[in-house]
Amino acid sequence: MSARTLVLLRHGRTAYNAAGRLQGQVDIPLDDVGRWQADESARALLTRETPTLIVTSDLGRAADTARVLGEAAGVRVVADERLRERSFGAWEGMLREEMLAGWPEEFAAWRKGEEPTTTGAETRAAVGVRMVEAIEEHVAGLDAGETLVVVSHGAAISIAITALLGLDPDGWKGVQGAHNAHWSVLQASGAGAVPAWRLAAHNIGPDFAPDHWAAGPDWQSAASSV
Repeated sequence: MSARTLVLLRHGRTAYNAAGRLQGQVDIPLDDVGRWQADESARALLTRETPTLIVTSDLGRAADTARVLGEAAGVRVVADERLRERSFGAWEGMLREEMLAGWPEEFAAWRKGEEPTTTGAETRAAVGVRMVEAIEEHVAGLDAGETLVVVSHGAAISIAITALLGLDPDGWKGVQGAHNAHWSVLQASGAGAVPAWRLAAHNIGPDFAPDHWAAGPDWQSAASSV
């Protein structure tokens, strides 16, 4: 391991995020608010970090968020399908009410922290394996002191952090998902240290109130019309 800093950035908002639909690996583009978030996030992130390489999920919402950051930083962007969101099988694209109606017992178990078993969902362990594999491969190509930025998805990032901290993604679920276009920072531990990475910051983003961030640049007009 050579790079000392790893930044995990979640994509900007999509129409599915706004509606509360479970995205998984459905390839949904950024909406207007998501594009604004990507711009604001890139500016804020670059005041704190200096990316050497940006690697992104190949799904459009992440790739477009990465492109904005790459153009602002003057850094190349590489796509890697191993950084995709967790697949949720039959639940993908559904609202909470639809999942509850079709799979009441399994949905209730999932909300308690258990895992769906009949929807065809990818296991958390499998997501952790592919995310860590991709991250370690790209980190290995960087020199000491350089920074890797990975642009991915909410569940995938939480699972990756868990695995990078040496915890079991299937059994330990203590990392809350980041907001859209927010990021987490991990620092490499010393040689031979366990775990190999340490979490330095989580769910960091531009300095906007949560309501403003969720609603976008026209949030005051939207609020006054309610």
